[in-house]
This record gives sequence, C-alpha cells and structure tokens, in this order.
Amino acid sequence: MRRALSLLLVLLVLLGAAAWLAWIGLGWQMNLPAANTAPVRVQVAPGSSLRSTLLALQQQGALRHARLVELYLRLHGPTPRLQSGTYDVPPHSSAREVLDQLINGRVVLESVTVVEGWSFAQMRSALDAHPAVAHQLRGLSAQQLMGALGHPGEAAEGRFFPDTYRFAAGTSDRHILELAYERMQDELDAAWNSRAPDLPLANPDEALILASIVEKETGREDERPKVAAVFVNRLRLGMRLQSDPTVIYGLGEDYDGHIHSRDLETDTPYNSYTRSGLPPTPIALPGAAALQATLHPAASDALYFVATGNGDGTHHFSATLAEHDVALRAYLHKLGVAPDAKVAAPPASGKTP
Repeated sequence: MRRALSLLLVLLVLLGAAAWLAWIGLGWQMNLPAANTAPVRVQVAPGSSLRSTLLALQQQGALRHARLVELYLRLHGPTPRLQSGTYDVPPHSSAREVLDQLINGRVVLESVTVVEGWSFAQMRSALDAHPAVAHQLRGLSAQQLMGALGHPGEAAEGRFFPDTYRFAAGTSDRHILELAYERMQDELDAAWNSRAPDLPLANPDEALILASIVEKETGREDERPKVAAVFVNRLRLGMRLQSDPTVIYGLGEDYDGHIHSRDLETDTPYNSYTRSGLPPTPIALPGAAALQATLHPAASDALYFVATGNGDGTHHFSATLAEHDVALRAYLHKLGVAPDAKVAAPPASGKTP
C-alpha cells in the first residue's frame, strides 16, 4: 500500500510539473513573434467567432498557432470580445500584441478631408462618395438633414468645420457630420468669446457669416485680417459689402464661372451689391484662421482692395476711392485690359460703393 501511495504521489508531482511546464509554454508561445515580414490586413466582421478570427490570422501569417492561443485564452478566464473592423497587424507581432489590438479595437482609420471654403454641398458630395462611410443621410435635403441632426430650421451652410476627419470604416455620415458641427460650434464660441471690442457684429452667427466671406475672398492667411478689416469698416459706415463671392453664391447653378455686369445687378438675398448688411447665411465653411481674422481684424482704415496681379494672390488695400481706382487701373494694365473698357471686377476684390 505504501508503495502504491508513493507511486501515486510521484505521478501527481509529475503531472503537476507537466501542467506547470505546459502553462509556462503557453505563455511563452503568446510572446513569440509571428513570421510575417509585412503588415497583414485582417477584416473582423461583426459577430465573428474567436476561433474563426484566430484561424484567419494564422492563415495570413499574423499568428503562429491559433489553437494554442485559443486554449491559452480559455484557461485564463472569460473569452475576450473582439472589436469588429479592419486591422493592420504589424510585422512580427506576438499573439499577445495581436489580441490587445483586436480587443481594444485599434482599427485602420479612414479619412475624409473637408476643405476650407468648400460649400456644404461640396462637403456632402465628399461624404456621399466615400466608400468607407455608412450612408444614413444620403438623399435628404439640407433642411431635412439638419432636422435629422437635431437642428431643425437652422441653415446647414457654414455650420460644419473644415478639417480632416479620421474614422473607422463603417462610421455613419451622421456621426461625421455631428463631429464637424460640434467642432465648428466650439471654434466659433472660442473665437467669439475672445473677440476684439466694438465689432459691428451682433452675435456669433453674424461672425460666422462674415468669416465665410473672408474665407472666400482670399486664400492668403496673412491677408485675412486685412480683408476682414475692410468689411468691418464698411459695416460700421453702413456701406454695402460688394463682395463677389456673395454674388456667386446667390447665383447658384446659374454661375457660369464668370461674373457679368448683369449678375451684379440681379438682386438675390446674397447679392451684397444690391443689399446692405450681411447675407442671410454663411456662403461657405470657414476655417479657424478666417474666424480669428474676422473677430480680430487688422487695425486699418481700408475700405477697398483689389488684386495686385503679381501672381501670388496678394491684394492692394486702399482707404480712398481715388487710391483704389489707381490700384484697379494698375491691375487692369497687368491684365492687358484698357482702363476704360467695361469688364467685370476681378474675383476676390473689394468694390466701389
């Protein structure tokens, strides 16, 4: 009997040692690098089982032994929940590193860029055309879309911040638009709360409208405060803004790429030649620089500006109509246009009252 008990004890010790070695061996396997020498892209579909995901990783070389990894996970408690999505597994990742990536959902991020100065329609077109976006709001009018986002009755133009948005494949257009809306609200609030004193702007909405005009008038960051100053000075004096981009926006699909004299005379709610004050809504999506320039205009008495024609996007700013006429003639001369010829004023230029 004693001999049998001794043998049983030895057997138990051996079994325990074997189990301990197996345990240690599984842990060691979890830390071994995989054989892949390049990133491996893996798609984890919603509802995919742990086993099928591990086998797919093994087949693509991103995992050494799928069954050993599954056993290790089962021995260490509840089966982890893998996040669905597209993953790029780095070269020579260990099983532990791969699982950490999948459990925490570090998926491949897509991106969509909304350009400063775009219209809301252009932003929607970019979202509609993106293959990785889940389209929940496609086909809705701008008014219906704003209602769906929880802002009924609010104009969509200008309300979304232009930036590059990164997102996981399958993210809805609704979510991206909500992010862009909130970002614009935050940027506008911050700029408004730090605004220069005594601006002729009654509220943040008016600041947003003027910032959209500044955004469309010049692409030069160094000139935006000067352009903003011209329009702020005009508003203070009750002068019409006479900004070509507002006319273009009001023309809509009727704009043929050129501004004609008849366009300046055709009244629309956005024609700042025929109407005083600000347009009813923004005319584009202004960026942070345009918002800051609008609410911190340059110290200037300029009321006019016209392109220099130097090919660098610069403008000449004038405080008097006489000075502006000289600058305008110089610009026309560089274009090879006779000073007395009737031509449409160049884009991104201030106008005479």
